[in-house]
Amino acid sequence: MERCRMVFSGSGGQGVITAAIILAEAAVLYDGLEAVQTQAYGAAARGGATRSDVIIADTPINFPKVIQPNVLVCLTQEAYNTFYGIIRPGGMLLTDPRYVKPQLKVDAIQRELPMYETVMERIGKPIVFNICMLGAIVGLTDLVRPESIMKALETRIPAGFLDMNRQALELGLELGKTA
Repeated sequence: MERCRMVFSGSGGQGVITAAIILAEAAVLYDGLEAVQTQAYGAAARGGATRSDVIIADTPINFPKVIQPNVLVCLTQEAYNTFYGIIRPGGMLLTDPRYVKPQLKVDAIQRELPMYETVMERIGKPIVFNICMLGAIVGLTDLVRPESIMKALETRIPAGFLDMNRQALELGLELGKTA
């Protein structure tokens, strides 16, 4: 497997960091890969800028910071404006058209997926938007197995919310596979 460096960015309350933690845990605990996850918060707990770096590899990872991501997720316009310039040439940029209007000036594969709209239409609760985004990443990259994400979710999500999260993951996978 080729080392994959990812940056998930958005605002506090969107679940960006939770999604990154779940991805890293799935890679390490259930797919036998190496992974590291770091995070940074803005000054405000909700609504402030957030960034989480994830590196997944099948060899040891010596440096936990992502400088040029292969995959960049921007879930707010502010995150996009701040980070679009760091993406590795030929990398992949994932945005949601509800929140981000890309300038289409980056040397990357750009995927605009209606994750929020799909979650609201099919599930009706925005709380699982981050899990839909995570499913889209897995669908687009095949970095980890979807079953591994579900196992990681089962350790972090209360039982009463698992079905909703499973649905969101499946919606994201579907969006990612058809993009």
